[in-house]
Amino acid sequence: MIVPSPYADLLTRMSARAHTLSVLGSSTRYWEYGDTAAPTTVVMVHGFRGDHHGLEPVVAHLPGLRIISPDLPGFGESAAFADREHSITSYAAWLTGFVDALALPGRVVVLGHSFGSIVVSAAAATGALRADDLVLINPIAAPALAGPRGVLTRLAVFYYWLGARLPEKLGFALLRNRVIVRVMSVTMAKTPSRPRRRWIHNQHDRYFSAFADRTVVLEAFRASVGNDVSEFADHIPTRTMLIAAERDDITPVAAQEGLRERFSDAELHVIPGVGHLIHYEEPEAAAAQIRRFLQAKDPA
Repeated sequence: MIVPSPYADLLTRMSARAHTLSVLGSSTRYWEYGDTAAPTTVVMVHGFRGDHHGLEPVVAHLPGLRIISPDLPGFGESAAFADREHSITSYAAWLTGFVDALALPGRVVVLGHSFGSIVVSAAAATGALRADDLVLINPIAAPALAGPRGVLTRLAVFYYWLGARLPEKLGFALLRNRVIVRVMSVTMAKTPSRPRRRWIHNQHDRYFSAFADRTVVLEAFRASVGNDVSEFADHIPTRTMLIAAERDDITPVAAQEGLRERFSDAELHVIPGVGHLIHYEEPEAAAAQIRRFLQAKDPA
């Protein structure tokens, strides 16, 4: 069953085009939205176990921009890395190479959600990523194991380890188990709207298990809980906007405030009443903050 997106009409106007690009040996699939002649391009990096669909609600509210949204290697329609671990180092090198290969004109903004916020930050900290501005949505501001749901994170560590160790058929069945995916979705969703929750759960049912194999998802999960944005913030000179959530179970607001102080040039906006799914629950609010942030420093 497919629950229609509340933003389907807006997305239709964005005219999505699919492309393929080879980066670090991975055949990377990416989607381009909006006007190719726009002076500003936003490159979006999705979160763990998702793909480009997760950020489409935000895309739908950013008309007038050119937006490029890839599937991370090993997820969605992008091939896994052939000769390297799916680590933050590898993903950061991939992102840098991906943006370089696009040879984008004008202003380039790089956006990352959740796990994507770590990838973007790691790439930006090397000084090699071409980005005029950064936007981090639900940034992972502190180690996940130390967060308010550290016990659940430890259970998740065991879950992914077991999924990789079981015989292949059983391991895939565990990792793609719809009941477990639904529990994850229910835990993260905070909206009281039943229609919105139903749509969010359907999105997770459809896209949360599109990974290449068990090794990919285990390596990427270890990267997601073994790294955080605070490791890289001190080395990022790029103008940055943090969009955090008041009820984020992974990173509390206090940690986000501490993270902001570690950047040389960053601002923080906290969206009330929402958790780790800003991109699903409050894409309008996130997009409004992105537009404000970009308009505050229009390209010359």
